[in-house]
Amino acid sequence: MSSAAIATVVKIMESLPIELQDRIVEHLREYIDEVQDEIRWNNSFHRTQSKLVAAAQRAKEEIEEGKATTMDYEQL
Repeated sequence: MSSAAIATVVKIMESLPIELQDRIVEHLREYIDEVQDEIRWNNSFHRTQSKLVAAAQRAKEEIEEGKATTMDYEQL
């Protein structure tokens, strides 16, 4: 965020009552935490995507070769 955008947000926040400022700050913290979690998840997924594709391809090949067996979900 640019300095101008931050300054605008600060001006808007300063015009509000303290209680409302506190509520908005808490919402922003939660939102930023969620965004950071999503960024971490996306980065992790992109790092492992080729391994996931390889595992899926291997599973597909095993199914086609008749090497795969059905999973018994009752025993899990």
